[in-house]
Amino acid sequence: MSLTEDELRAAITRELPGVRADLERLVRIPGIAFDGFDHSHVERSAEAVAELLRGCGLEVQIVRGAGQPAVIGRKAAPEGAPTVLLYAHHDVQPAGDPALWTSDPFEPVERDGRLYGRGAADDKAGVMAHVAALRAFGDELPVGVVLFVEGEEEFGSDSLDELLETHKETLRSDVIVIADSGNWDIGVPALTTSLRGLVNCFVEVSTLSNAVHSGMFGGAVPDALTVLARLIATLHDENGEVLVDGLARREAATVDYPEDRFRHEAGVLDGVKLIGQGRLTDRIWTKPSISVLGIDAPKTSEAPNALVPRAKAKLSVRLAPGDDWNSAYAAIRAHVEKFVPWGAHVEVTLESGGEPCVIDATGPAYDAARAAFQQAWDGVAPVDMGVGGSIPFIATFQELFPEAAILVTGVEDPYAGAHGPNESLHLGEFARVCLAEALLLRNVAALGR
Repeated sequence: MSLTEDELRAAITRELPGVRADLERLVRIPGIAFDGFDHSHVERSAEAVAELLRGCGLEVQIVRGAGQPAVIGRKAAPEGAPTVLLYAHHDVQPAGDPALWTSDPFEPVERDGRLYGRGAADDKAGVMAHVAALRAFGDELPVGVVLFVEGEEEFGSDSLDELLETHKETLRSDVIVIADSGNWDIGVPALTTSLRGLVNCFVEVSTLSNAVHSGMFGGAVPDALTVLARLIATLHDENGEVLVDGLARREAATVDYPEDRFRHEAGVLDGVKLIGQGRLTDRIWTKPSISVLGIDAPKTSEAPNALVPRAKAKLSVRLAPGDDWNSAYAAIRAHVEKFVPWGAHVEVTLESGGEPCVIDATGPAYDAARAAFQQAWDGVAPVDMGVGGSIPFIATFQELFPEAAILVTGVEDPYAGAHGPNESLHLGEFARVCLAEALLLRNVAALGR
């Protein structure tokens, strides 16, 4: 017989100090899968995760495709019980400029009820939420579990499809919990039911075979930077709405985002107007967006009095749920080639693409999750929310395991600062997440197969 809610609450309380200590050990490992970083740390991170899963009584293997190591742990289901796949990732984003951090990004520090450190929220806390739930049950786990802890999610999950195909039968399950999202607010849990897709691409314009004197030729010859600036300006109208034809749009969930809260959480400077039209949740969850992430051009301190012959920009295009990244990329190329001014040469190259997803969050498994969240948050009902960011592999899970209910959960809150300096985890919310996952496993077990 499964543990009661009170027994699980007591078990999570008992296990939390050890869970936090293990989380801090993971945070101290700078497991960055990006090119140019020491990947031996990713190996150490995978070994540390494997050790944690073995400690939960799972059969564990470290697996790899063409990329960084992932960890799979498995424990068979009791007779007649369902199997739940628990996903998280152990790699982290680069820390960036250490001067922007209040403390060492790889030395966890608690301040005002939050644990600071790179990966403290994204996504080593996701790993430890799974571990906490398993430790709470001990030998009385009422479901089968498969833990899949990826090692290069932040670097694009390039080898994930290969790993999923190779280990498809090991990973097959009735319910999939992807702990890589967040909650609506501190004190308000959420299920993520839609995520935008992604096209990252480069746009390079050329006007000259080489740089020439700006005084001798300026006024007749267009420089590449001016061309690029004018081309970028065609991507939006005067309100900031995306003007690229062929990109999908749809309506968001009924929940709305108060503008004052949004501005505060985003760090928008006083007087800066928001762009786009419609509800904020539409703008950041279910409509396309185009951002310029960087430009290759001479530094102002080093720029000679010469016309720039070539200039290159990196665009990040977020796609509305229901769109297709290949067709979206084709639409972006068509727009750029149509609107490049003055006959300048233009080349568009793809860096990466990922599908958006929509989850039909209805059915017994979703009811079980909502009930678990409401129990863990002391009666606060969860909201269904979208995410403006992208987790393209969710579409892959949907394709490979069409019969499984996919629950996208997470440990982040609006102040977690994932991917930025001073990333942090709200420790009180983390305790609720751990309890919610244990209750979820208990509720799913009651459904049977």
